[in-house]
Amino acid sequence: MNHCLLEVDVLEAPQVRYTQDNQTPVAEMTVQLDGLRPDDPPGQLKVVGWGNLAQDLQNRVQVGQRLMIEGRMRMNTVTRQDGVKEKRAEFTLSRLHPLGAAAAAPMAAAMATAVPAAAATASRPAPAAPAAEPAWNASPLVPDLPEGDDEIPF
Repeated sequence: MNHCLLEVDVLEAPQVRYTQDNQTPVAEMTVQLDGLRPDDPPGQLKVVGWGNLAQDLQNRVQVGQRLMIEGRMRMNTVTRQDGVKEKRAEFTLSRLHPLGAAAAAPMAAAMATAVPAAAATASRPAPAAPAAEPAWNASPLVPDLPEGDDEIPF
């Protein structure tokens, strides 16, 4: 199964185009993701959204915004101008999760128009304090066991 969840920063605003056959909207944007280690350089990735997701990208996503994107990854072979073939990763979007207070404001405004007035005036609980960012788990995948304490019975 090919399913990815990535936290990214938007580098280029989504560009929407339409397919020739049935005019399905397709949005493309470039994002940047952090390396796994502090000394790793950030990577760039092309993200593609189809249909309603393309419209959401165009309406809700801005350059510099932090997002959690969910979807699938694939590799495309591209021929450069000098004739050399190279592989480039492409991310096909299935869900979009804006992060941070700046991302929540436009979504809250959009949701407020869909919420009835009675529900909008109801008291809401105070937002929880932001959680500390988890540290990378650097523990080994296989625990060190004393000699003779093997958990595998064969």
